Amino acid sequence: MPRVLITPVVYASGKGPWRDVLDAAGFEVVMAEGDCTLHPPAEFIRQLQGIDCTLASVERYSEPIFAGSKLRAVARVGVGYDAVDVAAATRHNAAVIITPGTNEHSVAEQAIALITAVFRDTCTRDREIRRNLWRRDCPRRLAGNTIGLVGLGRIGRAMTPRCQGLGLKVIAYDPYADAAFAQQRGIELVSFQDLLAQADIVSLHMPCTPETTDIINRRTLALMKQNSVLINTSRGGLVDEDALAEAIASGHLFGAGLDVTKTEPLPHSSPLRQFENVVFAPHLGGIDQTALDAMGKLAAECLVDLAQGRWPQGCIVNDTLREGWRW
Repeated sequence: MPRVLITPVVYASGKGPWRDVLDAAGFEVVMAEGDCTLHPPAEFIRQLQGIDCTLASVERYSEPIFAGSKLRAVARVGVGYDAVDVAAATRHNAAVIITPGTNEHSVAEQAIALITAVFRDTCTRDREIRRNLWRRDCPRRLAGNTIGLVGLGRIGRAMTPRCQGLGLKVIAYDPYADAAFAQQRGIELVSFQDLLAQADIVSLHMPCTPETTDIINRRTLALMKQNSVLINTSRGGLVDEDALAEAIASGHLFGAGLDVTKTEPLPHSSPLRQFENVVFAPHLGGIDQTALDAMGKLAAECLVDLAQGRWPQGCIVNDTLREGWRW
């Protein structure tokens, strides 16, 4: 009987479609102790003893984690896998699973919520009213601006009709963009530099890789339009936060909406905390209830497939393991 450790705190109740799938397949479900994203490696390794696979959140899976356990698979509840050392997983013959096609609408809604909050100054006005302040100076209109989508994958494509419905012109940068989709939706595909120069809102929808880490830095921030807005619902590693703080402090940027940060939770020492025109969220983009159910169910189904000798096509990051892989 395979033993699976459930690490996402949002699944702490032990109930959901994911549980039904695992129970039906005869898995032994073990609920993690506490929030594994906050545990030191030694504590996480302790919890992994006797565990065959994980239904995983964004806790880190490094070489020591794989070396100190006997994991056969890590099933990420989501599409980002930058917290997993895929090379280390591959060396230890552990499959890395993601759940594409399950949370793009949730992420897109979160991005739109951050955009409107920054433009309408929603959070600051709420705090002021609670302090008995009643300030009615004019916020900034959203319609008529240009949004630049950095990445036109599933999430970027989910953003498109929402942005256009709000009266935004959509441009995009993606080396692998679906040109037919862009043409159908009237999206102008541009270079990254041209996007930064033209967009009133730059919204990040790309994975964090060695090539994209700190893609938003002092140089690229300087290329952004005066009074533009940065939105990040992707990964915190894409942004040099010290450089972003400087751009906001100088008035070059109008503000930012950040669902993700380099270190989560956001450290008390972060220079971004001082700005009223930076709106934060605690990495909620992909986890509305509908997305949670869909992601957990697909992750569980992939684990069951692997345990029963089936390879979940399109969901394995290190697909090179396929030939000869055994549970």
